Amino acid sequence: MNIPESLKYTKDHEWVRIEGDYAIIGITDFAQGELGDIVYVEIETAGDALNQHEVFGTVEAVKTVSDLFMPLSGTVEEVNPKLTNEPEAVNKDPFGDGWMIKVKISNPSEIDSLLSAADYQNLVH
Repeated sequence: MNIPESLKYTKDHEWVRIEGDYAIIGITDFAQGELGDIVYVEIETAGDALNQHEVFGTVEAVKTVSDLFMPLSGTVEEVNPKLTNEPEAVNKDPFGDGWMIKVKISNPSEIDSLLSAADYQNLVH
């Protein structure tokens, strides 16, 4: 299982890459593995300002539908357009092509509440 050291994580299995005032967000390798083959990603929150822990979308796998939660408060600036036609990108490359949203962070102090790679590793083992 891949848990990149450079990222932050949530207990809900989202990863966060901080890039200045922005955060790129997706689901972890562990999460995509647990879900199985992802067949649909629904994110209709582009342009919305959401609070930490609010639902920003859903991911549908063959056997289940799972909510996606905001790791940080902010405005959804961009949704990965690739996922419309290639939801399986989340399975193939969850930390690269399978990213989900780009958010303008509204409360940078929330970054401190995210898990380190080591903390996330302990959570899933």
